[in-house]
Amino acid sequence: MTDARTETDDGLVRILGADGAISPTEAAERYVPVIDGLDDRMLETFYRDMVVVRAFDRQATLLQRQGQLALWPPSQGQEAAQVGSARASRPQDHIFPSYREHVVCTIRGVDPVDIIKLMRGVSHGGWDPTDPKNGRTRIYTLVLGSQTLHATGLAMGLGFDGKTATGDPDSDEAVMVYYGDGSSSQGDVHEAMVFANSYRTPQVFFLQNNQWAISVPVSTQSPVPLADRARGYGMESIRIDGNDVLASYAATKLALDEARAGGGPRAIEAVTYRMGAHTTSDDPTKYRTSDEEKRWALRDPIERMRTYLRSRGASDEFFAGVDADAAAYAEDVRVRTLQLEAPTPESMFAHVYSEPHPLMREQAAWLAEYEASFEEAGE
Repeated sequence: MTDARTETDDGLVRILGADGAISPTEAAERYVPVIDGLDDRMLETFYRDMVVVRAFDRQATLLQRQGQLALWPPSQGQEAAQVGSARASRPQDHIFPSYREHVVCTIRGVDPVDIIKLMRGVSHGGWDPTDPKNGRTRIYTLVLGSQTLHATGLAMGLGFDGKTATGDPDSDEAVMVYYGDGSSSQGDVHEAMVFANSYRTPQVFFLQNNQWAISVPVSTQSPVPLADRARGYGMESIRIDGNDVLASYAATKLALDEARAGGGPRAIEAVTYRMGAHTTSDDPTKYRTSDEEKRWALRDPIERMRTYLRSRGASDEFFAGVDADAAAYAEDVRVRTLQLEAPTPESMFAHVYSEPHPLMREQAAWLAEYEASFEEAGE
């Protein structure tokens, strides 16, 4: 069962209700002005992002089922939390995903096929995080919670190097790190929060509470709201409706702005739901009920935003165009996935060290000699 606390509005920042109407909760009062300035183009971008990534996500799941990927972690249901937060970031910010933040990465500039490469097993990392086209987005982290320490270390460095809290919002940098409710119980996360608060890092911890750490419900993971864990370290922390893209955008924008300005680290718990399996190797029917899934389906972030946009006058042509774009996007990913080639054996030595290393040269030479021995033997 999921946590009963998620069924109430107590302390939850929500701007757009499940019925698609603007109905801010009491806790959302300071965030409403942030979305007042959003025009139709930005609102439609939120919707487009969510629809496109869901099409990509479903295509990737199909590719895995057809034997084209080793594994796939679906993001269905979590689109609003990810889109809102990613769109709230600035180009100079540094992003540390976990392994389910597909739309966060693509918004920042990562090619979706680079995500596919990792899950197909033809790349060690997927993309080059130092390449400007990837928007300062670090590679996926499959070792749960370790990315929070990496993010905190970089955020500390920003402070030491004077790249934050200068008073210039156009150049000040911040860090945002994503993790899940299961990861929130990892020691790395708590160590990261200790250092973040001690050094007042320009950082946002963005927790996606999707209710299940594989098969363990959040009610078992913590007797208190997960946001309280960050608060216990002295960090300003809030809970938002993670299926409300407007709340996600507004809360993250303010948190990042305050972190860049020298206000120290912030934590956001986005209360959402993983509508699919943990990964394609998981069977959620073994541990959760269809009634629970149906309840959360009524809060679908895409349908919520679709209803809202219709109330603002969005046309049938707009929605049809988004659907067509999403289908084309997913098909392009499929075509390019099937064109991927296996890596050469030599590639396993390429990125072990940042500089050429004699041990790697020695091992590469041994492998080449070993493979050549089969050719000499006529095998």
